[in-house]
Amino acid sequence: MKPILLQGHERSITQIKYNREGDLLFSVAKDTVTNVWYSVNGERLGTYNGHTGAVWCVDCDWDTKNVLTGSADNSCRLWDCETGKQLALLNTNSAVRTCGFDFSGNIIMFSTDKQMGYQCFLNFFDLRDPQQIDDNNPYLSIPCSEHKITSAVWGPLGEFVIAGHENGEINQFSAKSGDILKKAKEHTRQINDIQSSVELTMVITASKDNTSKLFDSNSLDHIKTFRTERPVNSAAISPTMDHVVMGGGQEAMEVTTTSTRIGKFEARFFHATYEEEFGRVKGHFGPINCVAFHPDGKSYSSGGEDGYVRIHYFDPQYFDFELEA
Repeated sequence: MKPILLQGHERSITQIKYNREGDLLFSVAKDTVTNVWYSVNGERLGTYNGHTGAVWCVDCDWDTKNVLTGSADNSCRLWDCETGKQLALLNTNSAVRTCGFDFSGNIIMFSTDKQMGYQCFLNFFDLRDPQQIDDNNPYLSIPCSEHKITSAVWGPLGEFVIAGHENGEINQFSAKSGDILKKAKEHTRQINDIQSSVELTMVITASKDNTSKLFDSNSLDHIKTFRTERPVNSAAISPTMDHVVMGGGQEAMEVTTTSTRIGKFEARFFHATYEEEFGRVKGHFGPINCVAFHPDGKSYSSGGEDGYVRIHYFDPQYFDFELEA
C-alpha cells in the first residue's frame, strides 16, 4: 500500500506521537508549528499556534484532553486538545528538550537544555495545583549539572522518569524525591530517543553510537542490542509483534555530501528476540528523526529531516511473517 504523506511542516520533523487510541497523530518540527492529524487518512485536524521557536517535543495525555509541547523559545505549553486553546505557559531559562504526562495525566515533567550559562533541569509540575502553574514554580526541580538530558519518558505508574543523557547514560529519577534510583551505562555516545513499550515494562533507546538497546523499565537491566552502521535517531517497539523499528541516517550536516542512495534513509525493522534485521522501508529524502508505531500495531509513522511525516500501513503478509530461527 502507498504510504500516506503528511505535508504540514516547512522544516524538519522533531517528534511524532500517537494518542492512546491511535486515531490522532501529533507532529512537531523546527518551524514553530504543532500539528494534529487523523491517522486513518492523514487529514489535518488543526494546529496549535503560539510557539516562536523550534518545537522539540510533544505529548498527549491518557484521555486525549490536553497536549504538552516544549520548544526552543524557552517555554513549555499546555493546550486544550480539542479547541487548540493555550491553557498554560511555563517559561524556562533555556530550551525545553523533552516533555511528558504521567499515567494519570495530572503530573507533567520536562527537561531544559544546558545552554547560555544555565544548567539542565528536570522539572515536575502538578496540574491539579493552579498555584504551581501561575507562579511557574515546579514542586520538584532536579539539576543535572554534568550531562544534559536528551530524551526522557515516564516509568510505569508514574513513580519515576527514565532519562537518557548526552554521554550515553540512562538514569531513573524519582518523581517524588528527585533521587537517582538506578543508573545504566550501556551506550558510548548520546542517546537520541527513548520510547516505552505498550505495557511500560520495557524501554528502547536510540543512540549516536549506531545501536539501539532494549532495557527493563524497573531494573534498567540491558536486554537486547540492535546494531546498525549509522547513528540511530529514533526507535519504537511494536505493541503487537516482537518487532522494533529504527530510523536514522547520517548527521543532518553530512547529508549534502552523499547521494540519497548511499544515505540509507530507510526505516529498519528488527526482530526483538533474535536481534535480526528483516526489513527496510524507503521513502524519506533525509535522515529519519522519529518513528512511532500505531497503538494497534497495524501501521507505523516516521518523520524526517525532509519535513514530511509518512504513515505506512503494513501488508497482510507482515502479520504472518515468522523469522526462521
